[in-house]
Amino acid sequence: MASHPSNVDTRRRQWLKAGAALGAAAASGQALAQAFEFKPAQRYPDPAVEILDPSFGKYRLFSSTVEQVATGFRWVEGPVYFADGRYLLFSDIPNNRIIKFDETTNQWSVFRSPANFTNGHCRDRQGRLVSCEHLTRRVTRTEYDGSITVLADRYQGKRFNSPNDIVCKSDGSLWFTDPPFGIAGDWEGDKAASELPHAVYRIDPKDNSVTQVIADLNGPNGLAFSPDERKLYVIESRAQPYRVMWAYDVGADGQLSGKTRVIDANGPGALDGFKVDVDGNIWAGWGSSGAPGADPAKLDGVRVFNPQGKAIGHIHLPERCPNLCFGGPKRNRLYMASSHSVYALYVETRGAV
Repeated sequence: MASHPSNVDTRRRQWLKAGAALGAAAASGQALAQAFEFKPAQRYPDPAVEILDPSFGKYRLFSSTVEQVATGFRWVEGPVYFADGRYLLFSDIPNNRIIKFDETTNQWSVFRSPANFTNGHCRDRQGRLVSCEHLTRRVTRTEYDGSITVLADRYQGKRFNSPNDIVCKSDGSLWFTDPPFGIAGDWEGDKAASELPHAVYRIDPKDNSVTQVIADLNGPNGLAFSPDERKLYVIESRAQPYRVMWAYDVGADGQLSGKTRVIDANGPGALDGFKVDVDGNIWAGWGSSGAPGADPAKLDGVRVFNPQGKAIGHIHLPERCPNLCFGGPKRNRLYMASSHSVYALYVETRGAV
């Protein structure tokens, strides 16, 4: 049965209050890694925002510059924005904690620690936090009172590898990737053997049943839907020789078909997490693939592609960017989780929801 809006709002306020209490209980702003100095561009337009194709020009704000909003982490991932609380949550995976950045105070604090080496996050249709946990190899939901509900931890009796990234469709279904990155060593979880192949899964919103929807990708990573949800994009992190983004047609029954290559990192670059804007453009975390001749100083940041897979823009950052999200009250502030820091940039578009 659908929740009455007033009841949802009440529980959401309770959830926000619980989250604030968790953050306040932690030591605010205590870095566990090197904090990196960053000096934003003094003049406009910011040269860090590069136009690769004239079509990107309308998305660049002349008087907006890249800002560093938080730093001092070991490896940040999985940013998700809460407009109702004006804050961002993201994972500091090796430090085993979730960090909260408050837009109203420009301060960060620890939201949850330990956090089971969480990676990707999203919000469900009721506004609750849904997380991919490496350590427990499961997908969980944080309730309004702060308690944790396990949504999925195995498929056909076998444990997942290490759920990585996750997205919520408008019908309430949750789609997540399950590569072995979190069990490959002891840095982002506990080293363990795989019980299942690399795959992408769907959690049904009615009964939490789990369906394997993709099983032929090597290291599935970031994923997102097109604005009309007729396509699902998935990054294959261990495609040979380089990382590839695939697009699938999404049927009314949730079945996927028509696998098509959309983006090929093509040598020096490497794709990671990404988001899609209202025009269907793909804003992808970008960095060096490690290929001979690849220059991280020129590659680190965010590469923007149009719906056809053509690179149209690049946001240069001093650190590799593994994931990002759109935030702010108007969904036009791009938050870029980038290795040791989080950067932000206002753009002339909005994230698709």
